[in-house]
Amino acid sequence: MYFAHSGKDGRGRPEPLKEHLSLVAQRASGYADFLGASCEARVSGLLHDLGKYSELFLRRLKNEEKGLDHWSAGAYVALQLYQWNAFAGALAIQGHHIGLQHGYPPLLRTELDLEGLSKKHPLSLRLTEKDPRILLERLQGDGLSLPPSIAQSIYHPKTEPVAGMLDIRMLFSALVDADYIETEAHFQGETDGTKHYRPEGPRLEVDKALDILCEHLKNLRQGSEASEQMNTLRDDLLHACFTAAESPPGIFTLSAPTGSGKTLAMLAFALKHAKRHKDTFRRVIMVIPYLTIIEQTARIYREIFQPHFGNHYVLEHHSLAGTREKETRSEQDSEEPSRRTERLLAENWDAPLVITTNVQCLESLFSSSPSSCRKLHRLAGSIILFDEVQTLPPQLAIPTLAALSRLVERYKATVVFSTATQPAFTHLDTKICRYTPTGWKPKEIVSNDLKLFDRSRRTRISFDTNRSYSWEALAKELSHDNNNQVLCIVNLKKHAQQVAELLQKVPGIFHLSTKMCPSHREEVLNKVRSCLDPKSPQPCRLISTQCVEAGVDVDFPVVYRAFGPLEAIAQAAGRCNRNGNLSQPGKVIIFSPEGERLYPPGGYEQAADVTQILLNNSSDGLDINDPNLFERYYRLLYDLVKNTSLSPELEDALKRRNFVDTAKNYRLIKQDAINILVSYDDERYNELREQLQKKGCLTGKWQKDARPYTVSLFRPKDDDIVWHFLQPAPLGRNGQSEDWFIYLKPEHYDNLLGLKPPQEVEAWLA
Repeated sequence: MYFAHSGKDGRGRPEPLKEHLSLVAQRASGYADFLGASCEARVSGLLHDLGKYSELFLRRLKNEEKGLDHWSAGAYVALQLYQWNAFAGALAIQGHHIGLQHGYPPLLRTELDLEGLSKKHPLSLRLTEKDPRILLERLQGDGLSLPPSIAQSIYHPKTEPVAGMLDIRMLFSALVDADYIETEAHFQGETDGTKHYRPEGPRLEVDKALDILCEHLKNLRQGSEASEQMNTLRDDLLHACFTAAESPPGIFTLSAPTGSGKTLAMLAFALKHAKRHKDTFRRVIMVIPYLTIIEQTARIYREIFQPHFGNHYVLEHHSLAGTREKETRSEQDSEEPSRRTERLLAENWDAPLVITTNVQCLESLFSSSPSSCRKLHRLAGSIILFDEVQTLPPQLAIPTLAALSRLVERYKATVVFSTATQPAFTHLDTKICRYTPTGWKPKEIVSNDLKLFDRSRRTRISFDTNRSYSWEALAKELSHDNNNQVLCIVNLKKHAQQVAELLQKVPGIFHLSTKMCPSHREEVLNKVRSCLDPKSPQPCRLISTQCVEAGVDVDFPVVYRAFGPLEAIAQAAGRCNRNGNLSQPGKVIIFSPEGERLYPPGGYEQAADVTQILLNNSSDGLDINDPNLFERYYRLLYDLVKNTSLSPELEDALKRRNFVDTAKNYRLIKQDAINILVSYDDERYNELREQLQKKGCLTGKWQKDARPYTVSLFRPKDDDIVWHFLQPAPLGRNGQSEDWFIYLKPEHYDNLLGLKPPQEVEAWLA
C-alpha cells in the first residue's frame, strides 16, 4: 500500500494515497466547475502526487529519506497523455509545492524531462521514480482511472499574457486549495484516520443580507447628526448605486466626494447587484489599501451582519506578511512539518464578505506562490469592490487593470473602483488590450446630473506653502486655543512621532500611525470621536500619518496637512466639516515642513511635484471639488512623468510568461513585512505568549486572536536593533516563522506613540 502522508503527529494511521488523490480530484473538480475547467482540475488532482507511488517516498514517510520531488512525474504524465489540453494542469501539478514556474510551452517539456531531472535537478532534489509507466501502473492498480481525454484546456497559448497567465493561476488555485484542505483535514483529524475538516463558509443569503443592510441604512438616516444637505447627498448616492446595480455584470467606477457614504453605498450596490444576478455571484470582496480603513470597515460590517449570520460571515484578511514566496528558501520538501504548518495557515477566502488589502488581492493575481494563489478561484463569481483606488501605483496600473478585466470577462466577476479622486485610467485602454482581450471600459455609477461634488463643498483650503514650518513652530501653532480641536496629517511616521512628542503635555493630544496595533488605533479613534461629539466637546488634537485620510470617519473643524499629492490633500479635507454642520466652511491649511526626506519612497514625491505644478499654474488655488482637476492631475502624472509604463523587468517577465519573475517584479510595496505581537494590552499579550509556548506551533486561530495586538513593520535590515527584541513564533519540530514574532520588551510600547524601539544599542544595554 502507498501513502500520501504520515500519521498525525508521526503516529496513528497514515493516509492512503488512493484516498488522498480521489478526494483532491473531487474537490478540485468542484472548485473548477465555476471556472469551466472541472475535467482538467480532476486530472490534475489525480496526478498531482503521482510520484508518491514509490518505495523511495514510503521511506521518506519513515524519515529515512529527504529532499524528494514527487510532483514532476505527474506533470510529465499529464502532458504526455493529454498534450496541450493539459498544459495548465501540468503547470499546476509541477508548481503545487514549489510554485508556478514558466508558462512558455517549449520550456515546460524541457523542465519535465524526467531523465534530465534524475541527473541534475534545478532544486537539488531527487525524483521518487523516473519511470512514469511504473507510477501509472500503481495508480491503476489502486483502482484509480484517468479520463480518456480533456475536451478543452482552461488555457490557450495565443491568449494575451496577463489574461493567459491568470487562467493558469485559476486552475492552479483550485488544485492547491483542494490539496491544502484535504491535507489539513488529515493532520487536524484523529489518530485513527478520521478527518477533521474546517467548517465551510456560510452562503451569501443575499435577500436577507440586503434587507438587513437597508434596515441599517434607514436607522442611520434617522439618527444622523449630519446637515440635511449632506443627508440628501448621501440619499442620492445610495439611490444611484441601487439603480446601477440592475446593470449587467461588468466594470464600474464610483466617483463621489469624501463623506458621502461610499463604503455602505458600495456594499448596497454589491448586494442589490448580487440579488439581480443570483445565479452568478457567490461573495462580495472589499479591497482596501489601509489597515485603519480595513479595521473600521470590518467593525461596521460585523455590527451589521454578525447578529444575524454569526461570526464567520465577515472574513478580515489583512496580514501584510506571509503573502510572498521566500525566494531564498532552498528546502522544498513539503513533508517537513514546519513547512507544512506554514502552508496550512493561509486563508482561502471561503466567506460571503471578505475584507482584505490591496497587497493580498492584487499581488496574488500575479503571484507564483501556492499559498498566495490558493484563494484566487474564490474571485470567480465575486463582486470585487476597490476602495480608494487612487493608491494604485501608476507603474502597475496596466497589468492590474488587465487582470481585473479578465476576471470580469471570463470568470463572472463584477469590479467597482471607488474614490473621491478617480484616476484617469480609461485612456490606458489601448495599452491594456495588449495584455487582455477586453481592455478597460468602465461604467460610472453616479450621473453627472447629480453634481455631487458641487453640492459637497464644506471646507475652505488655504495653501500656506510660501514659508516652511519647523516641527516646533507647527506644534506651537497647533497648541493655540483657537486650535482646540484640530487634525494634523504628516507624510512620515517619524514626523508624526516628533510632533506628538512636542505636544504631549498639551490637553487632548492623540497620535495615530501604523506603529500602533489595531486595538490601540481603534481605542484612539473612539476617544477622538467622543471628544468631537458636539453634545459634549472636549480638547482634541490628533497627530496622524496618512492612515487617517481615506475612509476614517472623523469630523474636525480644522485640518493641517503637510504638502503632498493632490489626492492626499483632498482626502485630508474629507476629515474636515465632514457632516457639514459648521456655520462656516471648515479650515484646511496646507503647509510645507522644513527638512529633508519629506515623503515616503516611491511615486509619492513625484505626485507631490505634479500637484506643485498645478498649483504654480493656478492663480486662485486648486478646487478639490472639481473632478476635472483630477482628470488633469492624473493625465499630467501619467503622461508627463511617464510612470504608467511597466518596468522593463516586469514587461519582459509577462512576455515570457515567466511566473517566478512576474511575481518578483509585481510589487505594490517593494519591501516585505513582518508581524510583531506587542504589549499594548498586557493581559492579552501574556495570554497569547503563553498559548504559543504551550502549543509550540503557530496556528491560524492564534494568528486571528493576535492580529488586534500586532504591529506590522517592513522587514528590518539584518543589522537593525529591533532584531534584538524579536522572538520568532514556532512552527513545530524546531521550525520558526519568518513572518510572526513576539516583541520581548513590553516597556518599548508607548501608550501615545506605539512601538518605539531604542535607536542605539547603548540605550538598552545601559
